[in-house]
Amino acid sequence: MTIRLALLSGGRSGEHEVSRRSAASILAHLDREAYQVTEVLIGRDGRWQVDGRPVPLDEALRALRDQDVVFPALHGPYGEDGTVQAMLGWLGVPYVGNEVFASAAGMDKAVTKKLLAADGLRVADGVTLGAAEELTPATRHRLGLPVFVKPARAGSSIGVSKVERWDRLPAALRLARGVDRKVLVERAVVGREVDVAVLQHPDGRVEAGPPLEIKVASGGFFDYDAKYGGNAVFQIPAALDDATTRRLRDRAVRAFHALGCRGLLRVDFFLPEPDDGGEPVVNEVNTFPGMTAESQYPQIWQRSGIAFAELLDILIAGALAAPVTGAAGTPAVPGCAPARSE
Repeated sequence: MTIRLALLSGGRSGEHEVSRRSAASILAHLDREAYQVTEVLIGRDGRWQVDGRPVPLDEALRALRDQDVVFPALHGPYGEDGTVQAMLGWLGVPYVGNEVFASAAGMDKAVTKKLLAADGLRVADGVTLGAAEELTPATRHRLGLPVFVKPARAGSSIGVSKVERWDRLPAALRLARGVDRKVLVERAVVGREVDVAVLQHPDGRVEAGPPLEIKVASGGFFDYDAKYGGNAVFQIPAALDDATTRRLRDRAVRAFHALGCRGLLRVDFFLPEPDDGGEPVVNEVNTFPGMTAESQYPQIWQRSGIAFAELLDILIAGALAAPVTGAAGTPAVPGCAPARSE
């Protein structure tokens, strides 16, 4: 039986093009005999298209409602942050990936850190600043240099700066606040950068893949240019001893559960030197990681023996097996959404 699937991409965030790249890769790897695909695109201006045809919002919602499952290949605000997930829950249609709470919490780096720290996971020391707040002298002394300045609710390292002199901080704050009024300033962690992918199988089993180490050729940090400009090298599996590998995979699964995730998660760690205790530091999480064939998440599972097409099948099967919930994680209420046309 062919599954009706809507592939949802684009969006109003700064990661619009990244989303479209992910969607193109997903489309290329889907088994077209198993899935009848409807392509739904959200433009940068918020307007919708269905299979390349501009449509009003109500028609786009009906197209989504008519599917067996939706694959939201969206990155960043207005897509990965729970907004679209809430809409799909309201429509009562199954969808791939994390639900509203985990999506919203995972998008906000400050909230993520609080939830992970409350579960005993190690996070970088830092401070959250509002739109008009500045670092106090005491906080500068505590954090030391260098620090990283990040928009709290953005992805793909957009608006992120490494600050090695305090006189460069105002410019870094302006850059970050151009993306989000809420900003994080974090102490830089010296150590190796390692990612771990987490996958939930349709039977509920949660598995962590082999760690991936990121090596940036320029000697800088893993910023937008390094991510999408080919300046980074991924080593899978990372050259780590067995105990460290087990520790990283355990912490990644713990992060998955701490955030209430479903389907998938990528957890980005810094692995400090042994004299710093050796406990991995969770840098960030990604509730819908990049899905091009070159992205870390599919590459990790490819190295683990799960091909991209099979990975997509697992994620879709998991969405179909999960109960459909509304915006607050409660069962969707029949009759509260546009009627499904038969």
